[in-house]
Amino acid sequence: MSTKHDKPDTVIVSAGRMSDSHFGAVNTPVYRASTILFPDVASLAPGKQLYTYGRRGTPTSHSLEDAIGALEGGAQVVLVPSGLNAATTAILSVVSSGDHMLVTDSVYGPTRHFCDTTLKRLGVETTYYAPNADIAPLLKPNTKVVVCESPGSLTFEIQDIPAIARAAHARGASVLMDNTWATPLLFDAHGHGVDLSIQAGTKYLGGHADVTIGYVSANQSHAARLKETHGNMGLAASGDDCFLALRGLRTMAVRLKRHQETATKLAQWLGARPEVARILYPALPGDPGHALWKRDFKGACGLFGFELKPVSEAAVAAFVDGMQHFGIGYSWGGFESLILPSHIHRATASFDAKGPVIRIHAGLEDADDLIADLELGLARLKDIK
Repeated sequence: MSTKHDKPDTVIVSAGRMSDSHFGAVNTPVYRASTILFPDVASLAPGKQLYTYGRRGTPTSHSLEDAIGALEGGAQVVLVPSGLNAATTAILSVVSSGDHMLVTDSVYGPTRHFCDTTLKRLGVETTYYAPNADIAPLLKPNTKVVVCESPGSLTFEIQDIPAIARAAHARGASVLMDNTWATPLLFDAHGHGVDLSIQAGTKYLGGHADVTIGYVSANQSHAARLKETHGNMGLAASGDDCFLALRGLRTMAVRLKRHQETATKLAQWLGARPEVARILYPALPGDPGHALWKRDFKGACGLFGFELKPVSEAAVAAFVDGMQHFGIGYSWGGFESLILPSHIHRATASFDAKGPVIRIHAGLEDADDLIADLELGLARLKDIK
């Protein structure tokens, strides 16, 4: 068990463990349960029995919730089947028909699609704002939510979350943030003014490319409505997925350090290449968001981007297709390295890139082997006219 005085590296190992309840087992076992039996009719009364139905929680899910709660420092954690589900559940817990939302233009693409389709159909208006914009002039009388993502998906802009929170809260709006890139280990969302902290646990929480899960952490003022929305929608994460997320959580701190170390080495190497126009990684001093990152964050992860100088689509394909150590895939956060051409959508203004943008997730392989792979890829790129 962890205490309030423990440091994060200790909390991540100790929190949520209940070995006394499981015959000394270090890890909470997988509970696969739908029906829970009650000893008598009196026990059916609300509050008489801790576990009532599989969807309402098991020892496995509660262990994960407790561990995440200790890291996030919030008042309520709910588990959901995916990261996108975490984003949509958080939003639905605070909006109603007729409300207006401000959403960062660098938001995760599927979240944007949800806003433009389902929320629009339900009568919720969405305005996209530039990631570094002053949101105060954009707030309307019916603005109920400001959605942030820092760094932004694909383009990695750092937002001034405390400033956004001050402006939003002054007008009675809630602040939601997708904090998947940093995790609660590297960015204290609630401590910087975020009401609902969103995490795609599929990424670094799981860490092994074998689980799809998400969660939302709420502060005290948003805990009841989040729990109610989660329950009303019948959401639950399976016992197996909760177990895998718990297993991944225990090593997340050490993995993140290695991911950042390798990503920094790759980004610096790419930044010196003549084929590369710029690096998109706030942990590097030359990045436009570096000062805010250094002020608010405790570290970086393995995900970054870079802009190539103008080349053909065939050249980009030749660069990516021949990789030996980088897989081509949409996810990230696992032990494996990934590479993907980015397709960037903007509503406020087009993203200023003259050449193709590539996203890399630096995995746990040897950095020199990854660099050698990239070097061969750039040679292939130059061979295509």
